Amino acid sequence: MFPYNRLPSSGHSTPPSPPSSPLRSPRLRHARSKAGRFSPAQPPSRNVAQRLAWIFLSVLLRRQGVFLFAPLIYISGMLLYMGTVSFDVVPIIKHRPAPGSIYRSPELFAKLRHEMDADGSSGDAISTIWKSPSKGGGWKPCVDRSSEGLPESNGYIYVEANGGLNQQRTSVCNAVAVAGYLNATLVIPNFHYHSIWKDPSKFGDIYDEEYFVNTLKNYVRVVDKIPDYLMERFGSNMTNVYNFRIKAWSSIQYYRDVVLPKLLEEKVIRISPFANRLSFDAPPVVQHLRCLANYEALRFSSPLLTTGESLVARMRKLSAMNGGKYVSVHLRFEEDMVAFSCCVFDGGKQEKEDMVAARERGWKGKFTKPGRVIRPGAIRLNGKCPLTPLEVGLMLRGMGFTKNTSIYLASGKIYNAEKTMVPLLEMFPNLHTKETLASEQELAPFKNYSSRMAAIDYTVCLQSEVFVTTQGGNFPHFLLGHRRYLYGGHSKTIRPDKRKLAVLFDSPNIGWKGLKRQLLSMRSHSDFKGVELKRPNDSIYSFPCPDCMCHANRTDDSRSSAT
Repeated sequence: MFPYNRLPSSGHSTPPSPPSSPLRSPRLRHARSKAGRFSPAQPPSRNVAQRLAWIFLSVLLRRQGVFLFAPLIYISGMLLYMGTVSFDVVPIIKHRPAPGSIYRSPELFAKLRHEMDADGSSGDAISTIWKSPSKGGGWKPCVDRSSEGLPESNGYIYVEANGGLNQQRTSVCNAVAVAGYLNATLVIPNFHYHSIWKDPSKFGDIYDEEYFVNTLKNYVRVVDKIPDYLMERFGSNMTNVYNFRIKAWSSIQYYRDVVLPKLLEEKVIRISPFANRLSFDAPPVVQHLRCLANYEALRFSSPLLTTGESLVARMRKLSAMNGGKYVSVHLRFEEDMVAFSCCVFDGGKQEKEDMVAARERGWKGKFTKPGRVIRPGAIRLNGKCPLTPLEVGLMLRGMGFTKNTSIYLASGKIYNAEKTMVPLLEMFPNLHTKETLASEQELAPFKNYSSRMAAIDYTVCLQSEVFVTTQGGNFPHFLLGHRRYLYGGHSKTIRPDKRKLAVLFDSPNIGWKGLKRQLLSMRSHSDFKGVELKRPNDSIYSFPCPDCMCHANRTDDSRSSAT
């Protein structure tokens, strides 16, 4: 044997080649040249096509791996065949939008209107609603009232609450909780002026400041200003006070470990902005302070409360035939909400131009960023489009509320109201707003203040027999919890499944009975879900049970969280 050289040639000889195969015997070659002497009978002569076919079949039989190319051979043959055929007609495939992705509620209303008006199959829902038994019995408020004094304060906390009426309310309640937990003195929160709400109202313009301080006096010290001798250290300028930029949804432990040491050092600290700066999930003592602030200490100022209560009395008088019971609806079909949702309704070219202009005014460049794709159909299918006035009317009639039901509409300026409000008024002629219930003189002090106008709506909605929410936001979430606090743990609120509504209102073949059956089921589901307990990371502002409320049949009303 010869060694194998792995290196390139460098003068060394390569191993000799193996000997070549021996040549065949000349006799055999000579014998085969003679037809028929030693060889078997030869097959008949074949033409070129037959020989090629024979070779191809031989290869297939001997090399089974070639069968892997069979699909390619088949496709190639089909393409060759189709290339010889001409098609004069090209089929057109039409894309059908998914059910629920298109706004077709006006067509459905026109189709079902006669049958809806002729429906007399049941009594008014206002007299039969909320029949589901409460789960686990009734609930009642049980926020403890302490009479003990407070230890010496660790310093002063100044917060700036931003947002609209109820976002500011969140900030106030969280500030009370933080100040109480840190044994600090809370300065009356400053309401930050917002470019969207454009309301310069101060705390005392919206809430009863004296009542707020007195309700909290045994839990948290609240003052209207920081003492002058302390402010002199900062040049009497609040901007010189150390400001914490706290991360959203921070835990109360963060305030104890990070904020408290600075408070003890400086004696005055500032937290700005303060919206949503405290986690929903907190120890019982913190939740108790939130409950006390939201459900007991925050009461609207006397002018707002008086006006709101007078509108409640007028609504009850107008609802005398229903025992003084009325329905309140929070309708979010203002121009800014329609624009922000990016949904498409039935306004055509004018609507499109209005929405583009509104988005540019309110959110410059937000919706026109490169790469951003807006899919109105997907938004509607996902239940994110605000309900139109027509859809609200169609939904309520389907849920069993008759034409005689009194409706209070809480809303800002409705987009294109001259057109969009017509069908709702036809379905519910006894529809009222604060503008129709109150005189111009009564509303004049609040006219140019969005938060004060919202406070009047809040008061009337709070005391209605039925509250209907049509879009998310802080306003319905606070009302949801506040109504639970007042009505034995039951919110008495209709929260429609807007994903399901999108499909129902886009069903061309549905009849009135079928639609009504579906909507009555939706109403029943809202009743069943009226009593819900707070889960971890839920808000006590929407779910006051069990942090702010106790079972009505409990003998010991004191909460373990207060001990």
